Amino acid sequence: MEVRNIVVLGRRNAGKSSLVNLLTGQNVSIVSEVAGTTTDPVRKRMEIKGVGPCNIIDTAGVDDSGDVGALRSSRSLREAVGADLALILFTGNSFLDYERNLASLLRKSGVPFILVHNQEDLEHLEDEVRVSLSDEFNCPVVRFTCLKNISGMYLAELVDAISDALNKTGASERELVPERLAGEGDRVLLVCPIDAGAPQGRLILPQVQVLRNLLDNKAVVTVIQPSQLKDVFPDGKYKVVITDSQAFSEVAAAVPEGIPVGSFSILFARRKGPFKLFLESVSAIDNLKDGDKVLILESCTHRASCDDIGRIKIPALLKSYTGKNLEFEFVSGLDPVPESKYALAIQCGGCMATSRQILARVETIAEENIPVTNYGLAIAFTKGLFGNKNFTDFFGLVDE
Repeated sequence: MEVRNIVVLGRRNAGKSSLVNLLTGQNVSIVSEVAGTTTDPVRKRMEIKGVGPCNIIDTAGVDDSGDVGALRSSRSLREAVGADLALILFTGNSFLDYERNLASLLRKSGVPFILVHNQEDLEHLEDEVRVSLSDEFNCPVVRFTCLKNISGMYLAELVDAISDALNKTGASERELVPERLAGEGDRVLLVCPIDAGAPQGRLILPQVQVLRNLLDNKAVVTVIQPSQLKDVFPDGKYKVVITDSQAFSEVAAAVPEGIPVGSFSILFARRKGPFKLFLESVSAIDNLKDGDKVLILESCTHRASCDDIGRIKIPALLKSYTGKNLEFEFVSGLDPVPESKYALAIQCGGCMATSRQILARVETIAEENIPVTNYGLAIAFTKGLFGNKNFTDFFGLVDE
């Protein structure tokens, strides 16, 4: 299950940190009457009934002042556009420019939000204001107070609103493995190379998540390493074969015609990113010229090894395929994309990021008319697999 990110936004001293502490049931954030106490975003993982695991993210006030304050506010806004849900706090029936700018940004970014009138113990939310804001922004408007002796009923109302909002957005999310690809009783072959970067004794996360989703679909799954392919084919009867992008060529060559072959990365591209854009953009590899810059987008931070897929293998494949002298830049951990002109951007599968975070990052780049594709698609393209019928048949089962 994907972890949802809920970001708490508002002005300084609107009660964001107190709300986060009450919501999580722990003293996660420092609470003080001094404006600007919260500087960098503070995260706390918790389970919300009916939703599942969520990250509750406290942020600096969007009205923070000075050069450093502007940097803090900028960090808050970056968290906002990549969130699955935002809570905009306001007080004293005052919903003015800062709050309206936040609501506008969230709307533009496609992030649902809830308006929270905090400090109800000091001033009640007027019904006229509540109805007006609800009609204007088409979102829930709830009352809240951080006074512990009376906060219980307000907290229950807020959690219900959060659950409803997240379940509405979650209802339209794609499954990692659609049932038409592999459903109940279907035999599936997972070819899982043991990645050098995987922790000792464990599979990498994309392999684990695809396997779990297949089991949820009640498919019959066989898991092997590439060296065991000779023991499986040509007699093995499988509906589909799924492997790691780095083993594409070896696996595609061993699988008999008529059995679709795809990858974990392609499933993640379909699940978490704009798959159609990734697919349409991959042919931009053929247009690369000497001196072009290629941006490699990682979604997690890790220590690169000598066979790192994003920093070593994909650059080598692109240089070999194109025969061009290309430059590469790398961004990891969902850091902001540098301001530069790129001929191509390549996004990782995003197993450590949410769908909303991947979409927010990719949309920002696509708005600059930069083609954006995915690790698995780029590898398959450079290895000539778009001419393999088993490979293209896989798209017919996952594309919508």
